[in-house]
Amino acid sequence: MPRHWLMKSEPGECSIDDLAAAPQCTVPWVGVRNYQSRNAMRDLMALGDDVLFYHSSCAEPGIAGLACVASPAYPDPTQFDPASHYFDAKATPLAPRWLLVDVRLVRKTRLLGLHSMRQTVALADMAVLRRGNRLSITPVSALQWQVLGGLLA
Repeated sequence: MPRHWLMKSEPGECSIDDLAAAPQCTVPWVGVRNYQSRNAMRDLMALGDDVLFYHSSCAEPGIAGLACVASPAYPDPTQFDPASHYFDAKATPLAPRWLLVDVRLVRKTRLLGLHSMRQTVALADMAVLRRGNRLSITPVSALQWQVLGGLLA
């Protein structure tokens, strides 16, 4: 059974519209620099897993579309590029520290904002709604996925 994930992206870096405009509607999920999120990509994500594409750090944060995991985890090339904001001097091609997965668009949805999500009782324990949560990748339960599917329809 596929797992379900919420993956945050700042629209100025990669929005749902950028994903829709990308070749084959697929983008590499670059820039993850949190070990818990990296480990989820490496150890738990699989091809075809469901993704809630979430716009963060913007005027109206929320779920902007549905996507799926389109590749196994592989080294994030930005960690090796000194010109990149995501450069990591301790990473080497023989010992990469950071990974990414490719994400493919399933469909753009209406924006489901935080306010609406917080008003839905069945979503109360969602990681993205917890105070202080800053993880860019969090699991979504089967029940939460089902409830969100109804809200995004």
